[in-house]
Amino acid sequence: MARLSPNARNNSFTHSPPAKTVEPILEPVYLGLSQPFAGSTRDAETCVAALDPTVFNHPLRSDVLHLCVVHHLDSLRQGSANTKTRGEVRGSGIKIQRQKGSGRARVGDAQSPIRTGGGVAFGPKPRDFSTKLPRKVVQMGMRVALSAKVRDRKLGVVTHLSWPQGKTKHLAQKIDHLGMRKTLFVTGEETLPATLERAIGNIQKVKLITTDKLNVYELLKWPRVVLDMKAVSILERTYKKDVPVASVPVTA
Repeated sequence: MARLSPNARNNSFTHSPPAKTVEPILEPVYLGLSQPFAGSTRDAETCVAALDPTVFNHPLRSDVLHLCVVHHLDSLRQGSANTKTRGEVRGSGIKIQRQKGSGRARVGDAQSPIRTGGGVAFGPKPRDFSTKLPRKVVQMGMRVALSAKVRDRKLGVVTHLSWPQGKTKHLAQKIDHLGMRKTLFVTGEETLPATLERAIGNIQKVKLITTDKLNVYELLKWPRVVLDMKAVSILERTYKKDVPVASVPVTA
């Protein structure tokens, strides 16, 4: 029977150190800037926005989008429908007629569900329709929805969202000139700009919100979405993953 020497026996139980896994470096998503409502258009013509690929280049997951949309719509349901049972309908509980001898069918009180004006059998009662969804699933839904807009070329980025006056007429003409009807505008400011909010409020098929009001349902509902640079920074800071991203080359 063969035996191992002490050195061979020790070497047989030595393990090589585990190999280090190197995560791949992702390339940023480059997107040309859109023309703003007011101000200089030089940045829109010469500059591009470098977006975080973990937020704006996520693989498509239609199942996650469905879960997020159902979760949001469930939270909007009031659940206030209420019907009265036979015990809650006003009236006496006395038997309408005697049990036997009348020649007619036997009946009970007037609040029976089979009688006009009676109670409702198995009718709706106030309830909570809201459903629970893990926070990480909601965050993935935001990444998927934003990435889908970029992939479909329905996402725009502007340097800022502002309007110098509160006149709706001039802003509506500017929106029609830029072809931005059916567009959701998202700003990273804590409050909406007063003049822009006043001017855009009466224009059909456009909407202005802040980033805290943005959700998967709104992203899928509107055909086109326009973000300002502050909104992009907030979204990247909120939904980015800890994955190495290639540096953005700077050219003169």
